[in-house]
Amino acid sequence: MDRVREGYCDVVNPFRADQVSRVSLRTEDVDVIAFMTRNARPLLPHLAELDARGLRYYFQYTLTGYPRQLETNTPTVADTLDTLHRLVEHVGPDRLIWRYDPILFTTLTPPVHHTEEFACLAEALDGLTRRVTVSIMDDYRWARARLKRLEEAGVLRLDISPEDAEFGHTIYSLANTAREHGMEIFSCAEPIDLSPYGIAPGKCIDDAYLRRTFGIEVSGRKDPSQRKPCGCVVSKDIGTYNTCRHGCVYCYATRSI
Repeated sequence: MDRVREGYCDVVNPFRADQVSRVSLRTEDVDVIAFMTRNARPLLPHLAELDARGLRYYFQYTLTGYPRQLETNTPTVADTLDTLHRLVEHVGPDRLIWRYDPILFTTLTPPVHHTEEFACLAEALDGLTRRVTVSIMDDYRWARARLKRLEEAGVLRLDISPEDAEFGHTIYSLANTAREHGMEIFSCAEPIDLSPYGIAPGKCIDDAYLRRTFGIEVSGRKDPSQRKPCGCVVSKDIGTYNTCRHGCVYCYATRSI
């Protein structure tokens, strides 16, 4: 909020500390803000100010309900649902996108866990959102050491590939559950084609979604700075690596957990 009030922020390249770019946060320069978060509660008191400034915004909100061994410091599901109810009272369901990602197959979270947990969360979120995003966990270098420590503690990753019947059954179940609760379902930066199971490729920064939700036209050009499977259109990422304290073992953006 300090940066919004100042009208700009400076962003350090996570791979080149000597490269700093200034991004305008002035209302006339911002089409829309996409908040990527697991906990919007600290922002709730400031939403009215964002509105008064004329800023458009929406939320990509991660909620997986994983065991504490995998997500050591995330808000509880109950606390998250309370925050989401308060958030949707202000922004409405079209401006909240649920993220159930990444999907991580372990002895703690086998396929049946995902079908059951996703169903419970979808029921709790029925009416709060109309869109959900999923993805399969990628093998990030920074997460390998944490996952190795988990293995030493007896929590093993399961080798389940797209060719396995239980993979298809799980993904197909998620797609059906989402639709039963009035949600469109998309994948995110997913190299695996999930469309045979009813999940189309999606974009976190989606020109069609922005047009439908906010009535604005933005460039449909793919952001060249993103990896190949990512479909997001051109945007500015002002997040900072190594600042999150949620302690998710699969995280690609935090080294110090």
